[in-house]
Amino acid sequence: MDSNEKYLRKNIGRKIKLARSRTNYTQEKLAEKLSLSTRYISQLERGIAFGSATTIINLCKALNISSNFLFDDLIESDSSSLNDLVDDKFLEAYMKLNNYNKEIVYLLTTQLVKMQENKSNYKEIS
Repeated sequence: MDSNEKYLRKNIGRKIKLARSRTNYTQEKLAEKLSLSTRYISQLERGIAFGSATTIINLCKALNISSNFLFDDLIESDSSSLNDLVDDKFLEAYMKLNNYNKEIVYLLTTQLVKMQENKSNYKEIS
């Protein structure tokens, strides 16, 4: 397996783990739902294994995600990967928030960006 293949599998595996944590499924629960082994789910999440088309489709259905969630940023060559932009731990925690709390996080981050920009402008004037 070449380095590009490893990179693709690892990124898809991270997204599978993220989607699983969002649904609050354990690896065991997801494995049971898909009639797969827990070990295989672990291997998918770590990028060691990659499922067949049928497995990927069933995984998407079980986790209530689209195939775009798994593949979109990997296909577009000039866009940054979600994994390059957001810390995994933050993203996992964020995905567990309800919509109300997601809105609060959004409002906080937009305010922090504004404060940061104002501070930057202030430093440039000095």
